Amino acid sequence: MTLRTPPGLLIHGQVMHERIRPVLHRFVYPVFYVRLNLARLDELHSAWFGINQWRIACVHMRDYGPRDGTDCQAWMRALLKQSGIDADGEIWLQTFPRLFGFAFNPVSFWYCYDRAGALRAVLAEVNNTFGESHRYVLHSTGPITDNCEILADKNLHVSPFCQVKGQYRFRFRDTASTTLVNLDYDDEQGVLIKTALGGKKAELTGSRIRRAVFVQPFLTVGVVIRIHAQALRLWLKRVPYFKKPVPPATFYTPSRLSPSVPAPAIPQQQPMHNKEKIS
Repeated sequence: MTLRTPPGLLIHGQVMHERIRPVLHRFVYPVFYVRLNLARLDELHSAWFGINQWRIACVHMRDYGPRDGTDCQAWMRALLKQSGIDADGEIWLQTFPRLFGFAFNPVSFWYCYDRAGALRAVLAEVNNTFGESHRYVLHSTGPITDNCEILADKNLHVSPFCQVKGQYRFRFRDTASTTLVNLDYDDEQGVLIKTALGGKKAELTGSRIRRAVFVQPFLTVGVVIRIHAQALRLWLKRVPYFKKPVPPATFYTPSRLSPSVPAPAIPQQQPMHNKEKIS
């Protein structure tokens, strides 16, 4: 007898961000995400978590994809078909939930599988603090495995301390109990920024989301505060500042193929002090 997977997962982990040039600037924050099966959203309602309704922790689907309240799963399948990607299985959305009605997601990931359970594509939905968004449709010639590195040209202004040029390099690693995304940004000189988002998975339940909120009640507000705090630190370090250009004319960027590369090991989580490390 095959056990059915839960309709949602809670991921406790960390975000690491490291700038290499012109000065070293690194920080690590504890976070939690939800990952939701878009075909089973109606099973994800409790006193502490809800879909398209107010709860202390909730996800409103109008914040994603077409952003008009229509069916996000149908929208994603149409985009996959338009992109020529054979992903006819489950689609899972990984994102920060709204807490007390507020959320800001620098990036949300849509994991798109085939019927055999192989990961065939990932949509990286990126938002900046200027109210703009862009999507990167990431896929390979076959299933996305630990050894796949996927490239995409940068097309959205995310930080005033980076120009809109160069490329992203994505790597995805999922096990039954853990998840890791490596997202590196290269400019014409090579690697400029390294980012890693990882954590441990557990079934999303009312009691677990309640404990997560009690531990990090200001997670989503803190995302915005920390973005601006880190920008101030970069400014004080005299990192060059670039004006925001015109947003891209298209709403998504397709990925480019890259040779397979060895997958990085999932880093051991280090003890936190004052809930963050900055250097």
